Amino acid sequence: MIERIGQIRAEAEAAICAAGTTAGLEELRVRYLGRKAELPNLLRGVAELDPQERGAVGRAANETRQALETLITDRGAQLELGELRERLAGDRVDVTLPATPPAPVGRLHLLTATRREIEDVFCGLGFTVVEGPEVEFVHYNFDALNHDPAHPARARTDTFYVEAPADPHGGEVLLRTHTSPMQIRAMEQQPPPIAIIVPGRVYRRDSDATHTPQFHQIEGLAVGEDVTLADLKGTLLAFAKAIFGDEREIRLRPHFFPFTEPSVEADVSCFMCADADAHAPRCPLCKGTGWLEILGSGMVDPNVLGAVREHGYDPERHQGFAFGLGVERIAMLKHAVPDLRLFYDNDLRFLRQFG
Repeated sequence: MIERIGQIRAEAEAAICAAGTTAGLEELRVRYLGRKAELPNLLRGVAELDPQERGAVGRAANETRQALETLITDRGAQLELGELRERLAGDRVDVTLPATPPAPVGRLHLLTATRREIEDVFCGLGFTVVEGPEVEFVHYNFDALNHDPAHPARARTDTFYVEAPADPHGGEVLLRTHTSPMQIRAMEQQPPPIAIIVPGRVYRRDSDATHTPQFHQIEGLAVGEDVTLADLKGTLLAFAKAIFGDEREIRLRPHFFPFTEPSVEADVSCFMCADADAHAPRCPLCKGTGWLEILGSGMVDPNVLGAVREHGYDPERHQGFAFGLGVERIAMLKHAVPDLRLFYDNDLRFLRQFG
């Protein structure tokens, strides 16, 4: 039996050394060391041998098995290295091939780019960007901002009310109709002086070429002991020049907003017809007026400051200005977009024109 073990070893070693592939080597491993191979069967039969022969046969069989396992491992490493070299040689990159077109470069949506541009302007003027909740309490959205209880904006035909935990101030819960509620929230958290802008989404029941149920606003608020209407006009003029061009001028027209007194609407001189007297009648943008409405603003109503008196805002000592603008409105004017709904249609032919 020892002689047969020697024959198996010699035969297996020769075959393993001659193996040309890892797959062929695996077949040899199964042939000589697999469960049904002759050598493992000899090992299983050692217990049946004469005790005088059992030790010598067992040692010879184990030595042969270990030697073959080592030889297979070494030969396998050699074959794997050779196969890897062959693959690398076949996969060599041809540097003369033409380059493939790059993937399209992403860009910001026009509304996002416009919002960031506006934020940069006001941050440069010393304002801080803050954000607030889109699901809001009636107290912050209307009551604390001096809205009359019968104001039409409170109607369910104009505002989205939602089912939610009760307002601790006793009112209902809604989707905010403007970013102005953060005026109150910010003043509750920060004593005067304060200068903030509040970008965000707002919601109203309205939908046509110039209105959507959800749109974007940026609120502005500045309160201190010596803030005047002249400061408001200077701030808005700086904004208009930065967004629409250095040649622009603004005008303020009397208006009404519940939370400002006096209230004004701000217009910017038309940037499509530089000489309004000569070109305005033919201008498709300003329709012959020479001016474009851009936002509403005014001096903060004392009743609004009175709502946060306990937080350090005294209507007798402090005054300030506030303004609110629509991001879509600014983008439509600046880029001559005819229909607000184009911003939300996700038409790449439109979006690729910007950025």
